[in-house]
Order: sequence, then structure tokens, then C-alpha cells
Amino acid sequence: MDHEHDEMRWRREATKQVLDQLSAARSSHETESVSLDSIGGRTLAETIVAEQNVPADDRATMDGYAFDATADYPLTVVDDEVFPEDEPPSIDAGEAVAIATGAPLPPEANAVLKREESSIEDGQLRGAGIEPGTYTYERGSNLSKGETLFDRGERLSPKDAILLGDLGRETVEVFKRFSAGVLATGTEIHDGRIADLDSDMLAGLIRSWGHEATYEGSVPDEYDRVESAIDRLASEYDVVVTTGGTSVGHKDHVVRALDSLGEVSFHRVRVRPGKPIAMATLPAHDAVAFAIPGKPIGAHTISAFVMGPFFTGETTHATIDATMTHDVELGPDGFEYVIPVLLEETDDGYEATGLGHVDSPLSVYDRQFDPSVLSSSTRASSADGVVVTQSPLEAGSSVSVVPYSVLE
Repeated sequence: MDHEHDEMRWRREATKQVLDQLSAARSSHETESVSLDSIGGRTLAETIVAEQNVPADDRATMDGYAFDATADYPLTVVDDEVFPEDEPPSIDAGEAVAIATGAPLPPEANAVLKREESSIEDGQLRGAGIEPGTYTYERGSNLSKGETLFDRGERLSPKDAILLGDLGRETVEVFKRFSAGVLATGTEIHDGRIADLDSDMLAGLIRSWGHEATYEGSVPDEYDRVESAIDRLASEYDVVVTTGGTSVGHKDHVVRALDSLGEVSFHRVRVRPGKPIAMATLPAHDAVAFAIPGKPIGAHTISAFVMGPFFTGETTHATIDATMTHDVELGPDGFEYVIPVLLEETDDGYEATGLGHVDSPLSVYDRQFDPSVLSSSTRASSADGVVVTQSPLEAGSSVSVVPYSVLE
């Protein structure tokens, strides 16, 4: 394979290919029905459309009296009261009916007078003047029949159970979780001379994204064993995730093995740290593979930003605005730099300090961000989030911080 610099993908190009591969994988992936208390992190396998207006009737949002607000006081209170479980009753002109919060309004009523603002004497209601629509939840104001509420492929959260439940749904159809086999490569890891710092993290990331991951051990830097292990895992899992061996050194066999077993979609993305990531399709086993570089912080960074969309379907992330406390210079142009930062809340908002900067608790670079050194520094995992930038950061400038809690 030719690994010239100009073959590197920008992150947006790589994640588009990742999402295309996700779409292809979902086209043949099995689905299952789950109850609403289990939808968090699951991906819809159906489009959900409102089958009726919600609410089906105008409903009261306060305890009080329902009537036509264009009528004049006094109004005759009918000998009845409407509760949420009742069918909406009818009232005549000049009448009002006691009503409970959540109950359907009579068709002739268009407003609710709060109980504490009303007075009744000899069955006659008087109170403050109100406009039509006061304290009412209008028919169809929440959902309109035929409205698309959730798209196929949308990732659900627990709060979505509120709306789904209001639609009368007790279950939804979702894609089954992807299964992933995680394989560490490297003779130094396989022989126990160096700790494997990546595999637990990668398996945990995949689980945090709502899927299943199993650690499948390690293999030394021997081409035949690397290729054989990947081939075996591809026959057992939907996704194979390897760590280490993704560069172009004499002992970096993973990408060559993937090229032999299938088709490498891309190798190397313009992100630092974590540049030498690769994605491949393994058609003999209908599997996908991600080759993650070995340095732990770089592995986490590139996995979250490039591999993550395969499991979540999402490429955008919520951010926190913060003010940089120090200048951070960058290296060569042509890359997105992912800079770990510490956040501190102040009276004016948040301040962000580059963790690794000479003036931070972890001093691994002076003023120019050094992704290579920082990528190996396990202390950097204590950062609160990251700033993604192609431009140097200036003290006092505003930055958007992606919290690690969002990436995970």
C-alpha cells in the first residue's frame, strides 16, 4: 500500500465514509423490540409517525371552571365535575363546569378560570376576565396527526420515552447492538513487558455508545498471527477493533493484514493526536474493522471522533464556551489538533487551561502543543474535555470545549 501524505483524509471525509459504512451495515443488521424503559442509547429501526392529534381534545392545565370566555359573568355552574379519565361533556351557553387539571374541556368551552380566582354564590360563577385559550392545552398543539417524530437511525435517550409513551407506544423496534472484538497487537504487550493501556478503554467506549465489546487478548508483531487473529474475530463479531501496529514501521502489520483480508477505506486522518487510524471492510465475514493507534490518549481521541460515529451515528458534539488562560501554539498546518483542557468555573463562566502546557499540572510541552508526547501521557486522561482547532489558541480568546462526558 502507498501511504503518501496527500492520501490522508480530513476528519469530515473520514466520518462520512464511516457513516456510509454504518448505513450499509444496518441494511442487513437484525432488529429487536424493546420496552420504553430500555431505549437509552438504542438506535431506531423504524420511523415513528403520530397516528392522531395529541391531545385529542382541549384539556385543562389548571383546576378550575371551564366555559366560553367570550360569555359574560355570571355563569351558571352545572352540577358536575370533569376529571382526566372522563369523556368531554357538553354545556349550554352561559354555563360553566368544574374541571380538574388534565381533564378534557367541553366542546363549547375554550378557557379555564383558576379555582382560586373564582367565586360562586347561589350557583353563579364570577371571576376575573380571561381570554380564550387561558389555561388550556389545545387539541393537536403537541402533536399533529401524520407528523414524523422520530426517524429510522435516530439514537434514542431515556427522555424520548416521554413522547413515545404519549403516542401510546409500549415498545419500539431498534437495531440489535453491534458486537465488537477488541484485539491488542504488539510483542511487548503480548509478552507482558508493557501494560496494555488501550483495550479496556476501547471496550468501555464501545459499551458507553450502547454496544457490546469483548477483549480477545493480544498477538505479537508477527504478520501471520496478526492476520489470522483478525480473520478469526471477523467471523465472530460485527466489528473488529485492533490497537497498535497502524503506522508504517517494519513491525506495523495491521493495515497490511486488513488490506489482504478486505478493503481499506482509509488510513490516516488529519487529526493529531491519533492520526494513523484505519477503517476496512471485511466482506468475507460481513464485518467492519477499525485499526486504532497504540498511544493511549491518541487512541481515545481518534476513536471518539472517527470510530465513534459508526456506533452512535453522530458526528456533532455539544460544547461548553470557555476562555483560554494561556497561549497554545500549534505544529504544522494541515491538521486538526485536539487539545485536552482543564475547565474551571468562574463568576464569568469557564476558563480552559491546556493540560500538558508548561503552566498546567502536567508539563509536557512549553507553549507549542506536542501531540506525540501528550498522546503517551496517561495523566492527560484527567482532562475535562478537548478543544478542536486548526488555529493557535490565544490567552483570553473564547473556545468551544467538547466535554469528555459528551464523547463518551
